[in-house]
Amino acid sequence: MTPPDAGLERVVLTALRTIAPEIDTALIDPDQPLRDQAELDSMDWLHLLTDLHARTGADIGEAEAGPRLSLRGLCALLAARGAVQPAGSRSG
Repeated sequence: MTPPDAGLERVVLTALRTIAPEIDTALIDPDQPLRDQAELDSMDWLHLLTDLHARTGADIGEAEAGPRLSLRGLCALLAARGAVQPAGSRSG
């Protein structure tokens, strides 16, 4: 698989730290289920998707972002949905 877009990855990890501030995002394996790694329950997962929508404009339904979705998969889904990275988060 290709590596996740660095800018989108930063956006996801920033949003994740908002939902679960205790998580060490440096330990996240981009190919393993994100929800399991972050120990997010269904409400936390929904809050993460809502936060990502607010940050990127990409609308991802809970059904699309199943519990086995990895960081890499979530970034790909965001990109496919036309996610726009907030100013200052673009790599370059």
